[in-house]
Amino acid sequence: MRLLKLVPDDTNIRFLRWRLPFYIVSLVLMAASWGAVLTNGLNLGVDFVGGQMIRATFVESTEAPVADLRDDIAGLGYGAPIIQRFGQPNEVSIRMRLPEGQDSAQVKDLADRMTNAIVTEMETNYPGVRIDGVDSVSGKVSSELFETGMLALLAAMVAIAIYIWVRFEWQFGVGALFALIHDVSLTLGLFALTQMEFDLNIVAAILAIIGYSLNDTIVVYDRIRENLKKFRKMPMEELLDLSVNETLPRTIMTSLTTLMVLVALMFIGPATTFGFAAAIAFGIFVGTYSSIYMAAPILIWLRVNSDSFVPSESVADKQEKVARGEV
Repeated sequence: MRLLKLVPDDTNIRFLRWRLPFYIVSLVLMAASWGAVLTNGLNLGVDFVGGQMIRATFVESTEAPVADLRDDIAGLGYGAPIIQRFGQPNEVSIRMRLPEGQDSAQVKDLADRMTNAIVTEMETNYPGVRIDGVDSVSGKVSSELFETGMLALLAAMVAIAIYIWVRFEWQFGVGALFALIHDVSLTLGLFALTQMEFDLNIVAAILAIIGYSLNDTIVVYDRIRENLKKFRKMPMEELLDLSVNETLPRTIMTSLTTLMVLVALMFIGPATTFGFAAAIAFGIFVGTYSSIYMAAPILIWLRVNSDSFVPSESVADKQEKVARGEV
C-alpha cells in the first residue's frame, strides 16, 4: 500500500524569492489589524464586560434542550443568550450581557427583571428544570479578566521567544517572536473586523494558535539548523528554501487534517463553538504562512550563517594551536 503524499519528494519551490513582497504585505496587514482593533474595537463577551449567568439542570431529561432554550430566551428581547453545557449533559449555563452606559442602580434593576423573566420562561416551558444559581459578573471583575487574559498572551509569547533563544540562537528567538506577533495581530484584526464575540474561549484559542505556530516554526528551524551544519557553503537563501521544502510535506499534511476537523466543527458543531473553531482555523492558516514567510526569511536579515552553530574558539585553544604550529 502506497503512502498518501500531498507533496512530491522532489519539490523545490523558491519561497524566499518573494520574501520582500510578502513581508511588505504582512506588515500592511498587521498595521490594518491594529487599526481595526483601535477603531472598531473588539466585541467583548460577558466574560469581559460583565453580565448575568444562570445555571440550571433539566432534572427529568438526560440532555438539555439547548437549541429550544436559546430560541425561547432570545424571544424575550434581552439579546442573544450564550448557552453552554457544563458538567452533565443536562446541565447548562446561560449568560446574558447587560447594557453599558447606565448607572449601577439601573443595571441592577435590569439584571433582576431579566433574570426573573428567564427563570419564569424556563419554569413555564420546562417543568422539570431546576435553577442551581444566579451569578453576576461585575464590570470590575470582567475588566480584570480581560487584563489577565492579555497578560497571559504576552507572557506566553515572551517565554516562547526565550525558549527558542536558548535552544537555538538569539536570531531564531527574534524570528519566532515576530511570527507570533504577526499571527496574534491578524487574529485580533479578524475579530475586530467581523465583530465576532471575543471572550475567554477566544483567548484560549489564541494560546492554541501560539502553540501551533511555535511547533511549526520549531520544525522549520530544526531543519535549518541541521542543514546549516551539513551544507556549510550553501548560500543562505538556497539553504532556507531547501529546509522549508523538506518540511513542507509534514506542514501541509498537519495543517490540512487539522483544518478539516475545524471546518467541520464550524459548520456542523454547536453555534457556541463557532468563534473558537474559526479563530484556530484562521490561526493555523496564518501560522503556516508565517513559519515560511516570516520566521525563515528574517534569519537572512539577522545575519544567520553556517558559523552560527560552530562553537567559538577560546583564547586558550588559539594559544594551543599556535604552540602546535597549526596557525
